[in-house]
Amino acid sequence: MVRALRIAAMVEAASLTVLLANLATVHAPAVSSLAGPVHGTAYLAVIAAVWLAPTGAASGPRWRAAVPGIGGLIALRRLDRRGADPSTSPTDNPQKGTADGHPL
Repeated sequence: MVRALRIAAMVEAASLTVLLANLATVHAPAVSSLAGPVHGTAYLAVIAAVWLAPTGAASGPRWRAAVPGIGGLIALRRLDRRGADPSTSPTDNPQKGTADGHPL
């Protein structure tokens, strides 16, 4: 379920970027007609994925998912923190934390 959330969050953020860029530049109706429903569907998919995530039992990630545009990324970060093992440091697991070993 986290993989689906990750994909939906990226699509949501990317489609919002496309919509805002279109609005700031040429405002082409075709772009809005395509990216608008994609963004709305991704937004709903993010909310559903967070509610169905096994580690999303607490209300924190659920409320964060409701933020339009970047809520999926924020909720995903919160779920990643909840799923992390506190006994491992960022240097033990290179996928957690930044490239220089600092926690996120």
